Amino acid sequence: MIKAMRSQWECLLQNLGCWQGSFTRLSTKGEILEDIPSETSLELKSDNQTVRQVVRRFYDGQPQDLVLEYRTLNRSTTFFENGAFSQGALQFAPYTEFGAELGLIYGDRRLRVVLLYDKSSQLDRLTFIREHLPNSTTPERPALTLNDLLGKWEGEAITIAADWLEPEVISTVTEWQQEGDRIIMSLQMQTPMGAKTITSIARINPYNPQILNFDQDTLPIQTLFLPDGASITCPVAISTCQQFRLSISWLLEPNLHQRMIRSYDHKGGWASLTLVTERKVG
Repeated sequence: MIKAMRSQWECLLQNLGCWQGSFTRLSTKGEILEDIPSETSLELKSDNQTVRQVVRRFYDGQPQDLVLEYRTLNRSTTFFENGAFSQGALQFAPYTEFGAELGLIYGDRRLRVVLLYDKSSQLDRLTFIREHLPNSTTPERPALTLNDLLGKWEGEAITIAADWLEPEVISTVTEWQQEGDRIIMSLQMQTPMGAKTITSIARINPYNPQILNFDQDTLPIQTLFLPDGASITCPVAISTCQQFRLSISWLLEPNLHQRMIRSYDHKGGWASLTLVTERKVG
């Protein structure tokens, strides 16, 4: 018997609980500028149709609350069955601010990032959010390094298109190789139309080994390696008529890696959201 997929609302409910942690403001180069303790609680109200969200941040020990309530979800927010999600602008346009949030969830921990671009389409602000449920015994992971990713990974990618049709599931093989200061990442996807391979080449930033710069693309792309086994990959600047992607990754265990990619088409419209889960095999 085929298992029925959860509705978007049921996927949202995988995030219920009181998530404790911090909002970390980063520079566009990944440097920590400010770390603000936080609690984000999501509870289902007694009508079983409303979710109440309270985002509490502590500035100098004083709480500031943002309260939101949801009864429905719009197209700007998309969830996967395990509760991972992304929300953000449906359309990029020049001379306007633009941004998105991407969130992963694993057991009693969550990892989120908010990326904001200014009116000149330059990456302006990064907020990195690490959270856990009360009484969590899962420790924060070490900062991600390139060595953690080198090797061969196999898994699957689940893609939800912007029109919310049935999610597409394909198998993936990702290989990370290092040749001097060059990093070669190849992604092989087994699609219904046959195998497809995408190769990306990056260079380790000579001034900061925690940054990879992808320069062969039309847009300048960077990957920032961060605490808690995380990384962010995004354009440094967005141009019109150029497709682009925003992504977050998380090394859940030494041999288990997950990443989420929010893709925009050449017209600046949100196209799809993909969740990739892979295990290291070599």
